[in-house]
Amino acid sequence: MTDTVHTFTDDALGTLDAVALAADLRAGRRGHREVLEAAINRVRQANSRLDAVQAECFDRARRAAPGTGDFAGVPAVIKDNTDVAGLPTCHGSAAFVPRPARRSSGPAAQFLAQGFALLGKSTLPEFGLTASTEYVDRPPTRNPWNTEHSAGASSGGSAALVAAGAVPIAHANDGGGSIRIPAAVNGLVGLKPTRCRLLDQPGVRQLPVHLVAEGVLTRTVRDTAHYLAAAERFRPNPDLPPIGLVEGPGDRRLRIGIVRHDILGRAVHPETEAVLDSAARTLAAAGHDLSETRLAVDPGFAEDFKTYWALFAVVMTASFTTTHPTSFRPWKLDPFTRGLARKVLRDPRAVPPAIRRLRTGTALYDAHFTDVDALLSPVLSHPAPRLGEHAPDQPFERLFDKLIDYVGFTPFNNVGGGPAIAVPHTLMSGNLPGSVQLCAPRGHERVLLELAYQMEQASPFPTIAPQP
Repeated sequence: MTDTVHTFTDDALGTLDAVALAADLRAGRRGHREVLEAAINRVRQANSRLDAVQAECFDRARRAAPGTGDFAGVPAVIKDNTDVAGLPTCHGSAAFVPRPARRSSGPAAQFLAQGFALLGKSTLPEFGLTASTEYVDRPPTRNPWNTEHSAGASSGGSAALVAAGAVPIAHANDGGGSIRIPAAVNGLVGLKPTRCRLLDQPGVRQLPVHLVAEGVLTRTVRDTAHYLAAAERFRPNPDLPPIGLVEGPGDRRLRIGIVRHDILGRAVHPETEAVLDSAARTLAAAGHDLSETRLAVDPGFAEDFKTYWALFAVVMTASFTTTHPTSFRPWKLDPFTRGLARKVLRDPRAVPPAIRRLRTGTALYDAHFTDVDALLSPVLSHPAPRLGEHAPDQPFERLFDKLIDYVGFTPFNNVGGGPAIAVPHTLMSGNLPGSVQLCAPRGHERVLLELAYQMEQASPFPTIAPQP
């Protein structure tokens, strides 16, 4: 029997998305205090079953004055790899002694400027380096649609809380799929913006290849669209075309390429392909021109990305050892992080040529949109695995191979810098939500949001709980 967890009930949150809840709060139809207490109760209830909260700050939220901004008073959480003044940041790792951050990072400031009522920090796997929020020293974060399965990663805690109805929106970030992967397996909307669209974590833009983008996880397209518009107003990037507020489907007939095979040219799981086919039919019925295509990527791309991925473990370990000399204990790192570091240290000469080739990824990505306006693909190569399949305490090479088999589509956008969105679509076996990925040229988030609105209207997203 499938064990599903949700907190939707007839309280002050109801089944509202963030936009509707913010509108009710502004109009006085709902009170800030009752919304806050309802959300605190929901987070507690969800976390008791899902283990999705790294640190809570309920009393701090109660003491705080109501915020200002487009989402004033809307309860939310921030992923625990992002500094928030006064709260600890542990990056999903037992290697950190929890100590409050002195100041908020740029992404946290951009997020909190929208007026959210912050309830805490959400879980992630150690340093966000793997695709399932699982640990060696504590319970995993569970998927609310089916608690025997992974909630994805690295924004797994944020996704689980939003999908379960505890909060309508949550902060997330994405360095290889970490917004889109948990969005896909939890039936959510997850947009990875164009590189540098939003503020980045400290030091990210100084890395040899800039992979990470900030964003949110939501249950509706409009919540993602409204958040992106508000965040853009907070700090627009003058080097990118502005998005503005996207409020519904576009009216242009687009050329969309269907990508069925992953970066290595491999076919996907039959259920995953069935979801892709259904989404393609939905877009074709809306009048778009669809054609089959493939990712024109050299097979060596995967090896280069693996090398750079492994380098992250070395860089972060070294950085935290320097910046947190009294509160970071590298001997407590989990086996997967240590395995990644060993991979680099065994062959450090592989790093410079891998970086050099990955830096050509932007031009390679751009070339895919010569004849199409967008790409449609799976998010992942197969449905969410059962918990334990991607646990970090198994032999490193075995887990690394599993992750490459699973995450076959998302990293290309991180290397290329282009936007991509995970859109829920239909249900698969085991009560697991289906999802597809839409990609567009750099700077063209509007195209993705318009297509996502179109899919949402034509084929309403699966719901975890009966809607009134």
